[in-house]
Amino acid sequence: MSMIEVRNLIKTFGVTPVLRGLDFQVEQGEFVALLGPNGAGKTTFLRILATLSRATMGSVQVAGYDLPKHAHEVRRKLGVVSHQPLLYGDLTAEENLRFYARMYALSGMDQRIDNVLELVGLQFRRRDLVRQFSRGMQQRLAIGRAILHHPSILLFDEPHTGLDQEAAEMLDGLLGGVATEGRTVVMTSHDITRAAKLATRVDILSKGRISRSIKSDEIEIGDLPSIYRETTYA
Repeated sequence: MSMIEVRNLIKTFGVTPVLRGLDFQVEQGEFVALLGPNGAGKTTFLRILATLSRATMGSVQVAGYDLPKHAHEVRRKLGVVSHQPLLYGDLTAEENLRFYARMYALSGMDQRIDNVLELVGLQFRRRDLVRQFSRGMQQRLAIGRAILHHPSILLFDEPHTGLDQEAAEMLDGLLGGVATEGRTVVMTSHDITRAAKLATRVDILSKGRISRSIKSDEIEIGDLPSIYRETTYA
């Protein structure tokens, strides 16, 4: 079952094209790492999937709904982690999750918050203010916020940005655990080795289109740098 299906997607800003007839399809349960140089359109593409921006032309279907017509329905199926954690610094970790749980009218709120805090390893910091958290802890809580309402699709935009090695490795474990729960995941990244280890598929976005799509079990990690260079700078 296709959870994301994009055909001939075009996005321009004024007269400047960013996405140029992009085709993209993700099946249920896939974890796709979307790689590409700065300016390739990765964040723009994720913003369109997340209903935060509209395509100029083309068709976009997420969780069986057409965008932008059914944006409200799509948002309930999505969990999004972007460059900004979208957390309230003067609230505790628990209060942040409770706020979002109420937004989604989540049933069994208390138990779900307990489960999510344990999953992201913050159960013992639940009553601490988020502004006291490290960047890595804020990213973990942001993922907790994103999965709180049981979304079927997760969109991660450069989730490792600004993390030290220890925090990045901890986040890898969390992302791997999220993926094994059967959710569909699309993650943008500049770290080709890390992305390939986490994902089931690697897609390379270059000059506004997918230039190559490779199943992770069909490639050697050592080959990725040359594949990346060949497809993005050809």
